[in-house]
Amino acid sequence: MRLDRMLGITLELMTKRRVTATELAARFEVSIRTVYRDIELINQAGIPVASFAGTDGGFELMDGFFLTKQHFSVDDFAVIYNLLKSMEGAVGGKLTTLKNKLGSLHPALANGGCDDKLIFDMSASEGERAIIHPLYNAIHQSKRVAFSYTGASGTVSERRVEPIRLYWERGVWYLEGYCLLRHGIRFFRITRMTKFHVSEEVFQPREASTETPPETTDGMQVHLRFDLNAQPRVFEQFPGECVHQGTHIDVHTTCYSTEYALSIVLSYGSKAVIVSPDELKRAFIDELKEMQKRYVQNDGEEK
Repeated sequence: MRLDRMLGITLELMTKRRVTATELAARFEVSIRTVYRDIELINQAGIPVASFAGTDGGFELMDGFFLTKQHFSVDDFAVIYNLLKSMEGAVGGKLTTLKNKLGSLHPALANGGCDDKLIFDMSASEGERAIIHPLYNAIHQSKRVAFSYTGASGTVSERRVEPIRLYWERGVWYLEGYCLLRHGIRFFRITRMTKFHVSEEVFQPREASTETPPETTDGMQVHLRFDLNAQPRVFEQFPGECVHQGTHIDVHTTCYSTEYALSIVLSYGSKAVIVSPDELKRAFIDELKEMQKRYVQNDGEEK
């Protein structure tokens, strides 16, 4: 995790006069390029790190800077502490150690003496934890993993992956890794993995991408129109994709399978209308005809 690593680098700089990029890369098992990026982010966070070139070069905290708990209020620590606590159930391991270290700086955090003004929910289900815990260890140990994966279209494939990092976005956990089947960096949604196991094959870590998950294939551009009485659910399901038109709500979104798009429209009943594309309209009409046929057939059998 980047937060864990950046705090680790900061602590390393606090305990040593000067440390090289090579030493930090070896210590945290990342590339030298990643170290330079982390140092830049640490600088942007307000911790002044000086860089020195040459054979004697490296990084060190600027003279006169000391990181003590006086630089942070209890509320500042509470935000970081609650963030780590919310992730602990899903990841555990080093995050638990880091959370305990923060708790030792301000015992009020660990003893519940500080009000939770900001609550994070980055937890995971039991099934997700069964994958995330060993996956987190596999990332640190640079071990390949294997699993069956169900794509957005419903296709199941067997994957062997060199895991790079875990990614959490909008309540969903993803794995970023180099897929040996597709020969490239891919994002995998944890809930779509089955038959997961960690192999004993060790790999040379690759550079993480700068992209964000989740989908890597082109999807269907869909325009849906909803009644106003469906507004609360629509705004929750399609954040940033809703346009309130006064008499209705328009949504422009991307669906990665016809089946998924149909399931959305059907779940809203008469409160939703497909504006485009035409092929989705036809698929919806065919689905309605098939449903009607089944009801008529069942009604006839009962009589």
